[in-house]
Amino acid sequence: MAVPKSALRKWERVRDFALGMPGAAEEFPWGESVAKVNKKVFVFLGMDDGSYPLGITVKLKDEAAHAHALTAPGAEPAGYGLGKAGWVRVPLEENGAPRAELLCDWVEESYRTIATKKLVAELDGR
Repeated sequence: MAVPKSALRKWERVRDFALGMPGAAEEFPWGESVAKVNKKVFVFLGMDDGSYPLGITVKLKDEAAHAHALTAPGAEPAGYGLGKAGWVRVPLEENGAPRAELLCDWVEESYRTIATKKLVAELDGR
């Protein structure tokens, strides 16, 4: 199944943004792309090979951002009990999926929740 080009471009922008955060690194546990800081995942990027619908999963502690993310078409609390901790899965292939800028805002919020104060200060200094 081919991934829609617009969704793939959006995914690539979000991935590049996430990996540009101070101290961020990409790893592939479970064969899926994740961005980590301090050995902790701050965004699950999934797979871009069409084997699973394209989407991202972010941790949103801010209630307004969390509620907003859940209004995206097809969005849902993340599985494996992560939803209880504020993780939201946002599909990118749905009609009306959030724009890359908003997704990057959510990735940054997720990063700030997980990164050390020192790394957040470095981000703020940019």
